[in-house]
Amino acid sequence: MPVPAFFASVPLEKAYRLLNHGPTVLVSSAHAGSVNIMAAAWSCPLDFSPPKVTVVIDKATRTRALVEASGQFVLNLPCQSIAALTLALGSESALEFPDKLQRHDAQLFSVPEVDAPLVQGCVGWLVCKVVPEPHNQTTYDLFIGEVTHAFADSRVFQDGHWNFDDQPDALRTLHYVAGGQFYVTGASLKIDAPESL
Repeated sequence: MPVPAFFASVPLEKAYRLLNHGPTVLVSSAHAGSVNIMAAAWSCPLDFSPPKVTVVIDKATRTRALVEASGQFVLNLPCQSIAALTLALGSESALEFPDKLQRHDAQLFSVPEVDAPLVQGCVGWLVCKVVPEPHNQTTYDLFIGEVTHAFADSRVFQDGHWNFDDQPDALRTLHYVAGGQFYVTGASLKIDAPESL
């Protein structure tokens, strides 16, 4: 698949802002010709420099095995237009449904500088290498990733800030509650703040 039309690099010092509002993510990883994507509601920024994130990846998932084998993953930020795909990828295990990506027509693409699959239809992408923390991974299923590349859809993320207000609702990120229910990112409320924030 081709790179999306509005795909743009995000400076690493601004990468944490892609996750700061708590969206659901699609975790993608690949190893030895095998690829998988799973949904995760529990991810967040962890550090600024170098930028780091955390994500919970259950032991019982195919994605977990690929992340451990490859040492990398991508946090893809899905939006309203692919909410049904997000739910499907989070509801079905590739261990039980090995063809789930094909059955749900999940589209992947790649960029030259990244050796990991990115998900089409998303509005943000954080490419991460695993920071090994065996105790956390084994005990809590908690992975730390150092962000090596960050990208966003330039229609909704410009100058280091999200701007959903002036774009179609289909581009708003998702927040999973449970039982197939999402909320989408709502209207912004801007307060004057120091430029550094």
